[in-house]
Amino acid sequence: MAKPGHAWSRPKSQEEEEEEDPVDAMVSRTGCAAQHWALQECMAEKRDWRHCQAQVQAFRQCMTRQQHPHP
Repeated sequence: MAKPGHAWSRPKSQEEEEEEDPVDAMVSRTGCAAQHWALQECMAEKRDWRHCQAQVQAFRQCMTRQQHPHP
C-alpha cells in the first residue's frame, strides 16, 4: 500500500505574506482603488451587490474614465 503524501507545509516567509494580491495591484494602477475598496467594504457588510449600487456605479464610472480618457 502506498504512503499518502506529507501533511505539513512550510511556514510562509514574511515576504510571501506581504505579497500584494494581483487584483489589488491592477486596481491600484487604474487610480480607482478607493472606489474598489468602498465597493468591497459594502459587499462585506451587506453581502448582496444589489444593496451596493452607489459603490458599483462609482467604481464603474472611474474605470470607464480610466479606459476612455478625454483629451
